[in-house]
Amino acid sequence: MPGSTQPTARAVDDVASSPVAVSGPAHLLRLTLLMAGSCMPILGAVLIAPVLPKMQHYFQSTAGAKALVPLALTAPALALALLAPFAGVIVDRLGRKRLLVVATVLYAVFGTAPLYLASLGAIIASRALVGVAEAAIMTCCTTLIGDYYSGHQRVKYLALQTMCASASATAFFVIGGAVGSAGWRAPFWVYAVSLVFAPLMATALPNPAARATVAESPAEPVAQARRVFPWRQLRGICAVTFFGAMVFYTVPVEMSYLLDDLGVKNSGVIGLATAVSSAATVGGAVTFARLKRSPDAMLPAVLALCAAGFGVMFLAGNAPLLVVGAVVNCLGTGMLLPALLTSAMSRLAFEDRGRGTGLWTAAFFGGEFVCPLVLLAVESVVGSLAGAVAVLGLAAALLAAGLLTARRRVAAVDTVPSS
Repeated sequence: MPGSTQPTARAVDDVASSPVAVSGPAHLLRLTLLMAGSCMPILGAVLIAPVLPKMQHYFQSTAGAKALVPLALTAPALALALLAPFAGVIVDRLGRKRLLVVATVLYAVFGTAPLYLASLGAIIASRALVGVAEAAIMTCCTTLIGDYYSGHQRVKYLALQTMCASASATAFFVIGGAVGSAGWRAPFWVYAVSLVFAPLMATALPNPAARATVAESPAEPVAQARRVFPWRQLRGICAVTFFGAMVFYTVPVEMSYLLDDLGVKNSGVIGLATAVSSAATVGGAVTFARLKRSPDAMLPAVLALCAAGFGVMFLAGNAPLLVVGAVVNCLGTGMLLPALLTSAMSRLAFEDRGRGTGLWTAAFFGGEFVCPLVLLAVESVVGSLAGAVAVLGLAAALLAAGLLTARRRVAAVDTVPSS
């Protein structure tokens, strides 16, 4: 009977129009600031990669330098993965805008610290602090996109976030290499650019306000008071995101090694192949924004496309075919990241959005950090990096099949009439 029927769980998503203008100069400035903030963690991940050999030479007399210098590159990602959930809690309690402005200033302070630090240990510590600032910045920017926009606008701008991150990775690598010709410390000056954005963020970004969502009813204050954080709804998408991050970063991290295994030694050719793959990632994000389909419904197909790309890369006996496989894979990963993020955001009410985004960010950057380690471990078992990529592709295909089966079961249950 109707009075005893339990309400079905639904994703928390806004059905009202976006609370801020989606056109005009103020909108463009707001969007530019959010996209610029979203690119800062990418800058931390790739900017100094071209100068690592120079750092290695400079600190060659330091004990353990061979192992410690690469930590200068990876420390921010590890710190970001570990601290993003805590940043999410602070976001919900302190406020998105205030934390974003403070973190953007600290990003410049910690990012430029290696310009005057003398010891390798101090530099690595400063890099870890960059990751702390990045955790706050990334969580705040993504949360604000969820606050400011809803429906298709939210999907569109989360996809744009992926496009900007992918494009900036290539740009920052080039900038790091060019500026690094003046010395290994020179690229760290680039971090000071965040001081330009901080005052603009303080003045141009409005403070978001909570809005009613489809899962909230003003007529049920008791139920709202007892609302708990949606751990159960988020744990699944965070687990998929952790794996998805490994899929996402395999080509950018391993492409040069795969080409080297095929006899390609020319750095120009390797750079061109990486650039083509990055362009495919941007293309995937554009495709996702235009499809206007539910992200949960798209995930199985997107993962299958990523798996197909890995399969081509495994079978490739020459560089052109390897690039074709990488393009197919990156077209899928370009859709994968916004699909995962949009799916997570759709499960979060305003009061939970900071913590939820922090958990998602931690899952993603945790997957990024372990990606090369997992592939290295699998390579030692199967005997080649191409074989390790194939194993990851097989895992992606199995996950796609599992998600598709789960969706069909849920759909079958929903269509059964209640007695």
